[in-house]
Amino acid sequence: MNGLEGFDAHWVWIAIGLILAALEMLVPGVYLIWLAIAAIITGLLTLGIDLALPAQVVVFVSLSLIAAFSAKRFLRDSPIESSDPLLNQRGTRLIGENALVTQAIVGGSGRVKYGDSEWIARGPDIGEGERVRITGSDGTILMVEPFNLIADSPAGDTDDAGGKQA
Repeated sequence: MNGLEGFDAHWVWIAIGLILAALEMLVPGVYLIWLAIAAIITGLLTLGIDLALPAQVVVFVSLSLIAAFSAKRFLRDSPIESSDPLLNQRGTRLIGENALVTQAIVGGSGRVKYGDSEWIARGPDIGEGERVRITGSDGTILMVEPFNLIADSPAGDTDDAGGKQA
């Protein structure tokens, strides 16, 4: 005895669609919702038209492809705007901040501490215990430069006594 004999095909497709829609909440990104929509539409079509199982699968696959590619094009043309576009790019968020060298940067590579985290750092040779400024990031690697407390002032910005002009 077939386990699905007592079920109408349209309810099976609608249930699959609802399960996929629920799973969309657990999965990052926006992908399963398009399959869910395709399954629900397949269920509604199967409710109105008596289709054999192979035809139902063809309808589902076709609708899934149409929905996925349409969504991809829509999201590419109208990307979702975020109030904090650097939310998941922690290294990029640190640009301009100061850090402490915990492992001397020798040959372009070392480690720095920012807050409670240590990061791999790339930059010119800098001794342990020195302060650096974060100038960029490449994934989880920070690009750094030496941090000078007394910045060199551009020519003409100081008076003869070495103080700032008013």
